[in-house]
Amino acid sequence: MNQTVIEIEDLSFSISGKRILEQIRFCVSAGERLFVVGPNGAGKTTLLRCLSRIITDWHGSISVKGKDLKIYPQKKLAKILTYVPQVLPADIPFTVYQFVLMARYPHLSPFSVISPQDEKVVSDAMEMTQTACFAERVMATLSGGERQQVSIAAAVAQQAEIFLLDEPATYLDYKHQRDIHSLLAKINKTFGTTIVCVTHDLNSAVLSADRIIALKEGKIVFEGSPEEIMNEKTLEQIYSKKFDFAQHPVTGQKIIVPDVIE
Repeated sequence: MNQTVIEIEDLSFSISGKRILEQIRFCVSAGERLFVVGPNGAGKTTLLRCLSRIITDWHGSISVKGKDLKIYPQKKLAKILTYVPQVLPADIPFTVYQFVLMARYPHLSPFSVISPQDEKVVSDAMEMTQTACFAERVMATLSGGERQQVSIAAAVAQQAEIFLLDEPATYLDYKHQRDIHSLLAKINKTFGTTIVCVTHDLNSAVLSADRIIALKEGKIVFEGSPEEIMNEKTLEQIYSKKFDFAQHPVTGQKIIVPDVIE
């Protein structure tokens, strides 16, 4: 059995008296691909922000590799966890290479210089993510899909063991969506990286995940396999609507087909 790398017990979070997360409890194993789904406002992004320590005033317990998340020094935590947001700002004034190189900060001391090993890690990360071809371009000149590839390149260069991704394929066309999900699968397979990914795309989740958690109104309402969530009653409970299904022509996995609009 794989080691537990994240353990969450009774996690709750409120803003101005409104409960955003309530009694969240689950574990994540090393090398697992866990996808988090659910309707808008379910608390998915808030959950990732708690895990990445962007939000700190939650109640309950989050342990990372057996240690309380709140007591980690930032640089040590950054060697374990990396957070990839939905989108990067469009006006970042650095080149792609400079941006990815900055992800090496957890491995550097305040007065150290960039070593040949750091440069190799960055170069390898950019080759893997197919971003080396625009290494010298300024981030502000990239498309949304290209910036997302660079964001993942930086995460790879950071050499973290756990990737926390918030809607990594949001706003992207079909090709870039496929490229991002293919890249995440490659990173998971190559490095054994643990993937915790929030998505609205149920089909991508069931085709990519080892396990799926669904949130609704800040609570976990489903936890199980991709096969188990593709159930009419289960999905109606989560999304308050009916779905139509078909079998994927390659994998045989049950997937959702779009509604017919009359």
